[in-house]
Amino acid sequence: MTDRNALARRAAAEAIGSALLLAAIVGSGIMAEQLAAGNVALALLANSVATGASLVVLILTFGPVSGAHFNPAVSLVEAWRGSLTWKDARVYFCAQFSGGVAGVLVAHAMFGLPMLQISEHARRGPGQALSEVVAAFGLVLVIRNCARTRPEAVPAAVGLYITGAYWFTASTSFANPAVTVARSLTDTFAGIQPADVPVFLVSQVVGAAAAGIVSNWLLQPVQMENRDERSHPHPLYRKLGTKPDGRGSAA
Repeated sequence: MTDRNALARRAAAEAIGSALLLAAIVGSGIMAEQLAAGNVALALLANSVATGASLVVLILTFGPVSGAHFNPAVSLVEAWRGSLTWKDARVYFCAQFSGGVAGVLVAHAMFGLPMLQISEHARRGPGQALSEVVAAFGLVLVIRNCARTRPEAVPAAVGLYITGAYWFTASTSFANPAVTVARSLTDTFAGIQPADVPVFLVSQVVGAAAAGIVSNWLLQPVQMENRDERSHPHPLYRKLGTKPDGRGSAA
């Protein structure tokens, strides 16, 4: 298989996964709002559970193909640390943003709503910006640390983190530039008005970059132990998913 074909498959996985993620976020928001009879807390609960559950399934489905980033902030950190080339990262970005927009359009179509919309849902203020820094920081930290020490737990960890972060952040944890841009194109429960998008994007990049730095520092002892003990079988290898020959299953 040529590198170009392999990249095309990974890009397709990122696009399809991002589309299904946005369809889940927006579609569950529409359904929740219709059924909650004005109870915003109940609607948010339904929206958060559906989003978290969908994330678990999508990561399990597309993780073996592309790594299941579905998030330019995650791809940016992976390119920065060298596990993804910048050329591939640009392709991932295009796939994630285009897939996200497609997912919003599909959600509108499923519920018989106008396909093209612009959100009027205001999400602004220092608290919202800080929430997105925290949300993106936590998400990237969960992904990086779990991928290194418990790779099999990544799908559940990400799904559960996002479900929880819907509730402990004032912004309901977008934590994803592609999701943010796509949600500006829906005037439904999950929307965000375009004027508020730039602040969210900057906050998400800041949070993701900070998480990349902190994660590298936190994982240094683990990496050093791995290097020191590669030639000596030890129970630690089972915990880290690393074989004595130095090859590991951790991402």
